[in-house]
Amino acid sequence: MRMRQGKSILLAGLALALPILGSSAATAQSTLEAVKQRGHIICGASQGTVGFGAPDGQGYWRGLDVETCRAVAVAVFNDKDKVEFVPLSGQQRIPALQTGEIDMLPRTLTWTLRRDANGINFAAVNYYEFTGFMVPKSIGVTKVEDMAGASVCVQTGSTTEVVVNDVSTKHNLNLKTVIFDNVAATRQAFFSGRCDALITDAAALASVRATQAKNPDDYVIFPATPYMDALSVAVRHGDDRWYDIVKWSVQAMLAAEMFGITQANVEEMQESKDPRIMRFLGTEPGNGAALGLDEKFAYNIIKQLGNYGEVFDRNLGAGSPLKIERGPNRLFTDGGLMFPLAFQ
Repeated sequence: MRMRQGKSILLAGLALALPILGSSAATAQSTLEAVKQRGHIICGASQGTVGFGAPDGQGYWRGLDVETCRAVAVAVFNDKDKVEFVPLSGQQRIPALQTGEIDMLPRTLTWTLRRDANGINFAAVNYYEFTGFMVPKSIGVTKVEDMAGASVCVQTGSTTEVVVNDVSTKHNLNLKTVIFDNVAATRQAFFSGRCDALITDAAALASVRATQAKNPDDYVIFPATPYMDALSVAVRHGDDRWYDIVKWSVQAMLAAEMFGITQANVEEMQESKDPRIMRFLGTEPGNGAALGLDEKFAYNIIKQLGNYGEVFDRNLGAGSPLKIERGPNRLFTDGGLMFPLAFQ
């Protein structure tokens, strides 16, 4: 496991972004080859959101986004620790991906049209969530319509800047944004009373409230809009092979849950005669070869990390300190939005 600090990246550098490389044939293996030569994946990470991405007391990175990146490391190297995490601010993260500083970005990144059209590809959704406001209970606000004139702590480079402006305009609230360039400063300003509200993904707010508030019961979280966001893993434009590897590594965890395959039973499930499970676990070859990976790449991911439900539970759900309800992140078979694709 490795960690290094993200470099300061100027937006003007976007003109040098890698997506404009030559033919797809020339770039199809570029990331995979670079990763293999380097011996590990470089993964963009948050600046510290427990449950999604943060180092524990021993410096080992944990969280839903972190394990998403580890799944790709397993697919490529059969080793979940062949990964380096680079903490990045909201403003740094997309340029870092576009310019090749990192190989993939699973850092609570909202899938939007303009991002998708400008240098990055969204490979897979790993979390569905609404954007929320967190406010002190003492101010007596429990819904957006009551926030007239409120100040809001916002991290620059995030979609929440747009959300605040949209909400303010729609409800004629005259909200006042207080902009910060990193996560720590944004949260510190809120808890010090510089802003009336903090805005980000609701699950991240729940994490912040549980881990950083002196008294979590002093704060309330409510939706900023009625809309759900798709938080997604992203890669650069122009590298279809890498895009496929990242996408199907995430899909492996979802498909395993649908098949009832867990970290505990994956060994015995190799004896299954169900053709779908045989293809999925690589006892019937073909899927691994199609991606340029080991035939047992999906088996290896589940053996080392477990299925999506297990990953969710230990990082965000009942098995974690956060106890976040799974909600829309349940499988479609259980009324959620997660829909595994076909491994064939």
